[in-house]
Formats: sequence, C-alpha cells, structure tokens
Amino acid sequence: MNMIPVSSSNIASIGYENGTLYVAFNRGGLYAYSGVPVSIYHGLMSASSHGSYLASHVKGIYPYRRIG
Repeated sequence: MNMIPVSSSNIASIGYENGTLYVAFNRGGLYAYSGVPVSIYHGLMSASSHGSYLASHVKGIYPYRRIG
C-alpha cells in the first residue's frame, strides 16, 4: 500500500487498500479506518481541506485503530 503525501496542517499522508483508509498525522500516529468505501477515499483525496473532510465524513463513522 502506498501512502500519498498531502498538503495539510493536520495530515501528513493518506493511503487506501481493500476498504481500509490509512491516515498518518503530522503530529505522529498512523490510523486505520475500516470499511471505508472507495468513494470516501476519493472524496478525501480531492477535498480542498483534507482535515475537514476527514472530520465530517470519516471520524465517528468508521471504526478505527492506531497502528503506528
């Protein structure tokens, strides 16, 4: 799985593989969000604010775990 660097004050890079969204934060921590549709991943990648999109479309909706 490739992590793609993004320009964000909060998020360092984003990856997606087999329904799992991976988000690495600038302050540390790599999180895996399970059951995320590919449409949400594409929306996140094309959003003008990655952090705002993550907060409104992913956090609190999909289960996650810290993996790094």
